[in-house]
Amino acid sequence: MTRIGFIGLGNMGGPMAANLAKAGHSVRVFDLMPESVEKAIAAGCIAADDAREAVSGCDVAISMLPAGEYVRGLWLAEGGGQDLLGALSVGALVIDCSTIDVASARQVGVAAKGRGIRFIDAPVSGGVAGAAAGTLTFIVGGESTDFEAAKPILAHMGQNLFHAGALGAGQIAKMCNNMLLAIQMAGTAEALALGVKEGLDPSVLSTIMGKSSGNNWSLERYNPWPGVMENVPASRGYQGGFMTRLMVKDLGLAMGLAEHAHSAVPMGALARNLFNLHASQGQGAKDFSSILELYRDKTAPG
Repeated sequence: MTRIGFIGLGNMGGPMAANLAKAGHSVRVFDLMPESVEKAIAAGCIAADDAREAVSGCDVAISMLPAGEYVRGLWLAEGGGQDLLGALSVGALVIDCSTIDVASARQVGVAAKGRGIRFIDAPVSGGVAGAAAGTLTFIVGGESTDFEAAKPILAHMGQNLFHAGALGAGQIAKMCNNMLLAIQMAGTAEALALGVKEGLDPSVLSTIMGKSSGNNWSLERYNPWPGVMENVPASRGYQGGFMTRLMVKDLGLAMGLAEHAHSAVPMGALARNLFNLHASQGQGAKDFSSILELYRDKTAPG
């Protein structure tokens, strides 16, 4: 049994912490939302009064937060934060599963190393369903020895564990992945809307494209048309998935990375504009597959 502190129990973090508790680990949790903590307690986790209590004395500390500023504030006391690195023992391992800018990941990692604490950036892919099922993909940046040390813990939350490279590499790979995902989802929604406007059944069209050269993850595993696929956000009012505003954030990170690399990303930039437009129309809290609503004829069937 490993003593684990887990901070950040949102749509992804909550199921991840629950899977660690289910695996028999002692998991102390903290989140600013009381209802999220209550769900974690029901799943076998132990509630902490604050973030410092959650990680104090732990062998492994995991954070799952929405942006780099929160990660820096949590671990480095930036902006009046908590400096949680000071609550950890030498040799402890920090696994930050947030999707954040590369500079923040490297800044926290370097500070941790200076205190004798191991740190990896380990953003995830696989969505809320993958978090609940324990089938996430972890994309890790950091020392190979630290990745190996983290693998037994990560394996309780995910099936695919990749070491992308040095500190920050996990974030770079995640940004590239999410930019591609956004492009695919926008294109999939556009194609489905076109076919339906011309009289095709969305389920039939999805099946045809799924067996043809246009097949992709968004079409096959996360279909954006309501009613085509069970157990995806599109079939429950676009609730309970990866919020559009978070996709906008991730695409912004990708644009920053492209600027740093002097890399042309015209399709990524267009996807960012589309999702930003969708979010600006009051859809930011809906799952990103709701981008379909930008294209969909509201009078069409389904």
